[in-house]
Amino acid sequence: MTVRPRQRTQGERVQTEEFTVKPEVLLLEQLLEEVRSGRLRIPRFQRPYVWQPHQMLDLFDSIERGYPIGSILIWETNLRLPTLDQVAEIDVPPAPEGQLAYLLDGHQRLSTLFGTLIRRPEPPATGADRRWWIYRTLGATDPRDVRFQHWGRSAPPANLLPMQTVLRTMDFLGYARRLARDPSTAEDAEILVDEAEQVAQRIKSYKIPVFRIFGGDLDRAVRAFARVNSSGLQIRPDQMVSALTYRPENTETLSDRINAIRESLGDSGFGDIGAEPVFQTIAALAGEDDVQNLRWAALAERISGDVDGAIAQAEVALHHAVRFLRYEAGVPVAWLVPYPQQIVLLAAFFHHRPDPDGTQIRELTRWFWRTSWSTIFAGGNSVQVRRALHQIRAFATGHATLTSQGQYAQPLPERFDTSDGRVRAFLLWELNHFGQRNGLDGEPIELVELLARSGPAAYRRVVTGVANASNIANRIVLPTPPGVSVRDALLDLPPRLLRAVVVSHAIPPTALARLVADDRDGFIRERTATLIRLEREFIEETGAELAWESA
Repeated sequence: MTVRPRQRTQGERVQTEEFTVKPEVLLLEQLLEEVRSGRLRIPRFQRPYVWQPHQMLDLFDSIERGYPIGSILIWETNLRLPTLDQVAEIDVPPAPEGQLAYLLDGHQRLSTLFGTLIRRPEPPATGADRRWWIYRTLGATDPRDVRFQHWGRSAPPANLLPMQTVLRTMDFLGYARRLARDPSTAEDAEILVDEAEQVAQRIKSYKIPVFRIFGGDLDRAVRAFARVNSSGLQIRPDQMVSALTYRPENTETLSDRINAIRESLGDSGFGDIGAEPVFQTIAALAGEDDVQNLRWAALAERISGDVDGAIAQAEVALHHAVRFLRYEAGVPVAWLVPYPQQIVLLAAFFHHRPDPDGTQIRELTRWFWRTSWSTIFAGGNSVQVRRALHQIRAFATGHATLTSQGQYAQPLPERFDTSDGRVRAFLLWELNHFGQRNGLDGEPIELVELLARSGPAAYRRVVTGVANASNIANRIVLPTPPGVSVRDALLDLPPRLLRAVVVSHAIPPTALARLVADDRDGFIRERTATLIRLEREFIEETGAELAWESA
């Protein structure tokens, strides 16, 4: 069955062999009332509320301007599923008897609107509650001024209309009286009240398209969502499979367990690897080949009989993969892994071969570096990943070797951009090749701790004020006092200490001479040449082929 967009009359139902889909348009206030009454429930398998303040403000700005904010997908059924007791930190009544409505898509948007428009106690001076209080600026003369905003600890100015007041007449009248009484707004109170009424009317009259799915079970409802998804709705694959594998007797969903694995790996000191590699690892160990373009329904069917077993296997394999990355490949923190696909492939290897011998470890290390330099996983090429997964399984089971055919080491990018896997590969090589870094006092820097805490921001520019200041060779990990540039901090050191510090940061004498002479372009040029030469030597030692002419 495929649901195709077309013009339908309000309330018309589209019957299929599995369920009925009813498209309709509801006033925002009607939708919120369904939540407030407890009839429209948010299933526990939904991800938590994660929106940031700017996303909340953007939503209100879109509503006032009449822009579409997307559809809402609801499943109507007599089945009972565990649901959230609170929406946007507001208690909702227990589920009533009879048919219920479950929100399949739209949790973040609907929770934002419910939490900010439904009356709630005044927020404390600090804390997360304050995010639910959004205000609309009245009387702004410049159309470019910020319309919606949050407010700090102090009482907001009188010309800030609380969104909590726009749906209730008595609350709105109370706000209007405040405008008339406050000295800062009394003179323009009538104009401001008119503007506030227009804002309230736009919100009250805002209409949201809703798709209601009637009948079927949870499996069919989520499959229906995927088909309606052509209209632009969004859901992550792990959420989709989480819904399909959800069982009322389970206290945790697949998404909950994925997050638990992430936390477990993070506690090891490696940091967060993200949800996607964990989910793709579960898929790979379940026998899926195309982990980049998952057939989530097929995966759900594969693991539905033993979700706990699939997750446990993935967790063990991922811990093996992380230990390899840290202690064999020299990757100190997760954000420096060049490509997330490497984590998935390593986990697949260790699932089949948890205790590899020294020869396999050395070959796996060479494979890691070759794939990091070659950029074959850049852009998430599904064909390359599928081919690599077949090869890594065969290697783990002793049926093949790891080949690098068609993999050529790419040149070092000039620009420092840590979203580029080739740049991260260079940073890893540099960390391992030069080892310990010294601080301005000549003592070793706690490098791993600094990289884990600061991320890419740990890499500071040495010189500024030149066109190629963003060059990768213009970055080193060297903390300085607040407001002091790396260049100035270095040049303030005594000569003997300066030489010891710069050597530990891979700054050759020729580059240091340029730095002392304030030849900033020359410094970058000299250090670039040295780093490229040394990295190329290491690449050639591993047997990798270069994609460029070797000097």
